[in-house]
Amino acid sequence: MARPDEHRPIVVGVDPDPARRMALAWAVDEAARRRVPLRLVHAEGLPTAGYRRWELPPSWEEWNRALHEAGEQVLKAAVAFAEARRPLVEVSTLLAEGNPAWVLGEQSHDATAVVVGSWHLSRMREVFGATSVALPVMAHARCPVVVVPEPEHITQEPAYFVVGVDGSPRSAAAVDFAFEEAALRGAALRALYVWHPGPLGTLDEDAARQEGRRLLSETLAGHAATYPDVELHHELVTGHPVEVLTKASAHALGLVVGTRGRGGFAGMMLGSVSQGVLRYARCPVIAVPHPPR
Repeated sequence: MARPDEHRPIVVGVDPDPARRMALAWAVDEAARRRVPLRLVHAEGLPTAGYRRWELPPSWEEWNRALHEAGEQVLKAAVAFAEARRPLVEVSTLLAEGNPAWVLGEQSHDATAVVVGSWHLSRMREVFGATSVALPVMAHARCPVVVVPEPEHITQEPAYFVVGVDGSPRSAAAVDFAFEEAALRGAALRALYVWHPGPLGTLDEDAARQEGRRLLSETLAGHAATYPDVELHHELVTGHPVEVLTKASAHALGLVVGTRGRGGFAGMMLGSVSQGVLRYARCPVIAVPHPPR
């Protein structure tokens, strides 16, 4: 029986800097593991070379030609890297004009996952800078978005993934994807429900913890039978979700979160939790949207 993602490619945004290849490497390996095609996307909306103030700006034809020539070289180098790393992966390319976040968001409609790089920008540059594509792609993507940091982080043996659980439908989608990833890698999975009492605490701490355990158990129910080879650890932890998830995933293969939640992840629509883990996590962050009805 064919899997739903059998013909959906892994889409990766290609950085023009050949020294930044972590996202591309992650995407190539993921395409090989899932046995799906790889689509390399390069989008550029600005001139590729600077012009001095006293120089006349190039004509549209010159600018467009320079743009395409530079983009084609970027993609050619990326194809060579991908083919050398995983020769059996089917590779295609897309050279696009426009905002990279918009282009990748459009590509997410028929993708298994979209992969982008990250360089731990400051808060101001993350939110308002034109160089940041991760946040707007995460906000609008129709498939999981993987944000791979530069430089490479150190993983721990035995290998494991971390997934945040809060009982919401998006949390359930994140758990599904986390089990898939763990099974593909032969890795363990740590499922965490993070209980954050807030500044005023709660009138019944025991009841709140019991509710957390119930949501954790319900969200994970049935997955052990579907993925019998995945070693599962489920934990209820008190603290701030960003701090807890970041610490738990310090040496993980990846941290998986939903793009909106409630309960322990209250108000999460690219809010404090998703932006926080993106800023502080040193492992790949995988943001999984709830499938549309």
